[in-house]
Amino acid sequence: MDVVSGVGAWSSSLLSYAIPFLFVLTVVVFFHELGHFWVARRCGVKIDAFSIGFGPELLGFNDWHGTRWKLSMIPLGGYVRFHGDDSAASTPDQKALAAMSEQERRVSFFHQSVAKRAAIVAAGPIANFILAVLIFAAVFFAYGRQSTTARVDGIQPGSAAEAAGFAPGDLVVSIDGREIANFADMQRIVGVSPGQALKIVVERKGSQVTLTATPLLREIKDHFGNVHRLGLLGISRSTTAADVVTEHFGPIQALRLGVEETWFVVERTLGYVAGIVVGRESADQLGGPIRIAQVSGQVASMGFAALLHLTAVLSVSIGLLNLFPVPLLDGGHLLFYAIETIRGRPLSERAQELGFRIGLALVLMLMIFATWNDILHLTSL
Repeated sequence: MDVVSGVGAWSSSLLSYAIPFLFVLTVVVFFHELGHFWVARRCGVKIDAFSIGFGPELLGFNDWHGTRWKLSMIPLGGYVRFHGDDSAASTPDQKALAAMSEQERRVSFFHQSVAKRAAIVAAGPIANFILAVLIFAAVFFAYGRQSTTARVDGIQPGSAAEAAGFAPGDLVVSIDGREIANFADMQRIVGVSPGQALKIVVERKGSQVTLTATPLLREIKDHFGNVHRLGLLGISRSTTAADVVTEHFGPIQALRLGVEETWFVVERTLGYVAGIVVGRESADQLGGPIRIAQVSGQVASMGFAALLHLTAVLSVSIGLLNLFPVPLLDGGHLLFYAIETIRGRPLSERAQELGFRIGLALVLMLMIFATWNDILHLTSL
């Protein structure tokens, strides 16, 4: 009976991770590929296949334009295959292109103008950003936002806040010129600024006082056991009734907040990548499919709104990742098109093939590194 109950518990745990993971990834990938698909159709390009997942087809159908819509066995991504593509990464099939009739050339992706090809490629990441804005906006509109004012209630001894001269009752007004509406706004800026001197304006007894504080880098464990490295001032918020606010938003306000939230994720992601490059951030926070599955399951236990929020964050991350100028990714294609525009002709077949091989090597190395991080993370829990 113990063995049976153990297998049952393991299966239940696996499902609790797998279902949210598949939901999040499928939604994000579908909208990314839908961006490519929609703009390609507008540009008159023939699309041979639209696949969610890779590998053997599980089920599918053909639409009236001849596109094969399918769900494939390996649910870790997806692709749109344009007429003339050699692979799911939209590399050209040179032999097929050379053998095309004039009618086929008119609907082939590779025979379109540079502007059309660039628009089709850029549409995927743009669709990810639009999806994130809409999800954030929908969450704000449906659930509102509960927040606390940025009022200081307590100060930890030996903290950055104590060294800067904070006092209980201070209300944070701005940080480095950015207006602070609530405690969460302050946490976001402080959390991504360890070791950086911040100019903080507080309201104290009716007048404004300017303080300079340098957040200290600390490792914080959430209630799931995940470790986060954040900058901390060492202050606690006020939770009195007067300082706790529940806000509700109309459609326009929610959309504006959706844009702001999306831009925050963009800033935070780019800041993290830049931090890795200069050595300020550790690359061990990079995660792959295993980490995404784990976090999806954890977040799903907090409710559907939290899972939607994760979907939006992941959508922004995938949109940004695809814009990196690495061959095989959308950004790599855009780089080739920029070079083609400057030169007046495309790169040679040999140069493009070399670029795609380098891009494949970089993507595979990133996947291996992220998966290794995932394994280390799981073994440390």
